[in-house]
Amino acid sequence: MNRRDTVIAALNHKPTNAVPYHIEFTAQSLSRLIEATHDPDIEKKIDTYLHYAQYWGWPTELPDRSEHFKDEFGVVWNRSGADKDIGVVEDPQIKDLENCDYQFPQPDPERLRRDIEKLMATKEDRFTFMGFGFCMFERSWSLMGMENVLINMIVLPEELEAFFDRICDYFLRLADVALEYDLDGIYFGDDWGQQRGLIMGPANWRRFIKPRMARLYQRVKSKGKYVIQHSCGDCNEILGDLIEIGIDCYQTFQPEIYDIHEVKRKYGDRLAIWGGVSTQQVLPRLKPKEVQDEIVRVVKVLRGSGGLIIAPTHALPSDVPPENILAMAEVFQNQERFF
Repeated sequence: MNRRDTVIAALNHKPTNAVPYHIEFTAQSLSRLIEATHDPDIEKKIDTYLHYAQYWGWPTELPDRSEHFKDEFGVVWNRSGADKDIGVVEDPQIKDLENCDYQFPQPDPERLRRDIEKLMATKEDRFTFMGFGFCMFERSWSLMGMENVLINMIVLPEELEAFFDRICDYFLRLADVALEYDLDGIYFGDDWGQQRGLIMGPANWRRFIKPRMARLYQRVKSKGKYVIQHSCGDCNEILGDLIEIGIDCYQTFQPEIYDIHEVKRKYGDRLAIWGGVSTQQVLPRLKPKEVQDEIVRVVKVLRGSGGLIIAPTHALPSDVPPENILAMAEVFQNQERFF
């Protein structure tokens, strides 16, 4: 069974000899690991079972503004502060939704095709998919500011629904291009959760987000592909909704937020989990042996009947010590010694 077959078996809730794993780096964490190991090829040597590219809104660097870039939606992102990975929005495009004349950019299908063709050419035997990040809620707040989105859920709900429909239509056009290819699935990234519960609450999520995500999921499922959904934070209130509209795999699963025994008991036969190794409490804070013990604990709870891709709960931030990354990789690559 190769890596792709192992992931597909896990997504279909079938037991596997090895638990598929994935590690994603931020530029800062990878740089620290290379410096510590003196090995510029260390990322390739760790390797993973997943292979994907992500669309976030193609960036254009601003040469006159160091550490800033503009995406094709016109949003300027500032990476000079604490968030050097994605950055923060400098000036929302939409100030007044009621009198909004914002025009969405035209999708660039040829650029997307080039990205996917490069992805397909390098997939080897891995499970391969295209990701669409800042989809729906994140795209809305990047354009008008989170406070305005949340306020408009109350004061301008019909106008906001129409705006979410425009976002959904945009991503459907991109998804249709991706679905021309022999990919294994499509990944949607959209943070809905905070540390306790949803940012907008379950009722607003069900009104504004759920119907549009259902359209996206249905397009993917109609082509026989797997649906993977990323959301940081506590989405416990809507896991059942996600299953209802067709999700296959939820990422990222943060063990400091969820009762892992209860989630496995309640959803383990219908929802595959990607994550489980905390980038908040475990990887930055514990010693290497403690990191390994925690990974073993989580895997033993979640691997039953498949349904698990073990991974850090986010791209590794810069505060994770290289020795903890190597300790985690040792478990992932030598599972027969640990599980």
